[in-house]
Amino acid sequence: MKHLLLSALAMLIAVPASAQLSKTESKIVATIDAESERTLGVLEKMTVINSGTLNAPGVRAVHDLLVPEFEALGFTVRWSDMTATGRSGHLVATHKGNGRGKRMLLIGHLDTVFEPSSPFQSWKREGDRAIGPGVVDDKGGIAVILAALRGMQAAGTLKNADIVVVLTGDEERIGAPVEVARKDLIDAGEWADVALEFESLAREGGQDFGTVARRSSSNWMLTVKGRTGHSSTVFGKELGYGAIYEMSRILDTWRREVVEPNLTYNVSVIGGGTPASIDAALLTVTGSGKTNIVPETAIARGDLRSLTPDQDARARAKMLEIAGQNLPGTSAVFVVDAGYPPMAPTEGNRALLARLNGVNKSLGLPEMPEYDPAKRGAADSSFVAALADTIAGMGPWGGNSHAEGEWLDIPSISLQAKRAAILMSRLAAEKR
Repeated sequence: MKHLLLSALAMLIAVPASAQLSKTESKIVATIDAESERTLGVLEKMTVINSGTLNAPGVRAVHDLLVPEFEALGFTVRWSDMTATGRSGHLVATHKGNGRGKRMLLIGHLDTVFEPSSPFQSWKREGDRAIGPGVVDDKGGIAVILAALRGMQAAGTLKNADIVVVLTGDEERIGAPVEVARKDLIDAGEWADVALEFESLAREGGQDFGTVARRSSSNWMLTVKGRTGHSSTVFGKELGYGAIYEMSRILDTWRREVVEPNLTYNVSVIGGGTPASIDAALLTVTGSGKTNIVPETAIARGDLRSLTPDQDARARAKMLEIAGQNLPGTSAVFVVDAGYPPMAPTEGNRALLARLNGVNKSLGLPEMPEYDPAKRGAADSSFVAALADTIAGMGPWGGNSHAEGEWLDIPSISLQAKRAAILMSRLAAEKR
């Protein structure tokens, strides 16, 4: 009797008195609350396994840990090997429902930025915080997925739901070629009506936000060549301006002329001289040169972030045009990789956020406004955003991502699992 009273009290605390949930949805909430420690235990097991992107056995080990969790929920799980891209692989789990409701794709990732060489490898709990490598990015997101699906199973809403879960093994350092590395995700996006991405929740000042847009992330490299010779004739007809002056012209013209809201292009590394070169990892530029020698080579590398495909295409075209208007005696090559495409703020995404806010209302929670896309990085949701209505940031809240001391707010796991489970249950009951 004492146990039943405590359980009832926990439900009253977890769900505000203003909540308007169906009997089935109340069962989802009760299950997620009752299994919170179990969910935290799975998260701890995932976190203590090093799964840095380049640690292929570690990424596979997290997959192996999760297989029985998904199979117990009625999913068929397969390993998609990505050796051909220089990476480990992906977990793809499929749940076949009745084929009548919305098809849902759930997105997360197995890998972290912490390779085996990192000193940050352990799990620690301090009150309502869990601290560990990848605990919020994105192993906490996986914990939310499992908690939500278990809530649905207990309430009977999972059995009819058509769901595919794709947990990539290289989100932090995507393999190449991209079309192979993201084929499983894109195939699932073409199948789905709705995509939910379980990276961290956006929260500021106690306010939770919905992510309906994320900017792209591509890398670019600019290589400039000039004629070299004695500096006494620089700017002249024979030698021209040299590589470094031309590099400076291009970068400054970009800064002045390629300007739009939500568009950025950082210059991360630069160097020049006679000679100058960049290493195989494209991270270190070396250059040398005497003061009386006109530089023959200049190299710069950086990233490009945009909000929509049109904006991305416009920016690339303008940057290329400027790079081609060379000073005398110089030439330039501008190359941009495929990278992560933009997740544009579509009406479909906004409608999905409205559905999520319907769930918030039923839970007695405040409405979640749209989050500023300039404050979020790119993610795997961008690869499917043009194929299915998408909302990101369905994972738990935390901080210090990608750094030692990364932490997770433990109560936000259950909070986000309730939001996701009720939303998915309603979508599964809605005819396609």
